[in-house]
Amino acid sequence: MRTKTILEAADCKTIMEACKAEAVAKQWKVSIAVVDEAGYLLHLERMDGAPLPSPEIATGKAKTAAIAKNTTKVLEDIVKDRPAVALMPGRMPIQGGVPLMKDGECIGGIGVSGVKSPEDEIVALAGQKALLG
Repeated sequence: MRTKTILEAADCKTIMEACKAEAVAKQWKVSIAVVDEAGYLLHLERMDGAPLPSPEIATGKAKTAAIAKNTTKVLEDIVKDRPAVALMPGRMPIQGGVPLMKDGECIGGIGVSGVKSPEDEIVALAGQKALLG
């Protein structure tokens, strides 16, 4: 039987603190979601003033990044050439989601929503960097 790395509550806290610090530094009001490798929600925060639908969108981005094992920006770019990809169930091909890859395996994903999609990704990348370096 092999050993597998998983996200724990302390990891989610590290991710969330880094994401929120980045958003606050840039005065962005966002929602931040962290999911496990299967896309199940581990932690979700909606900052004061973040748009009402942003928690659901952030969760969708995080899930998509984890399941695809790639950024949601990559999927967004694919949709431009192959629009049918947007119809894949449970996927949100909108920039702002990043996977958490450790030793070549996906251990989860981070999704952010509330500002422009490239800015959402900046916040998500701050959390990714804080956890994985």
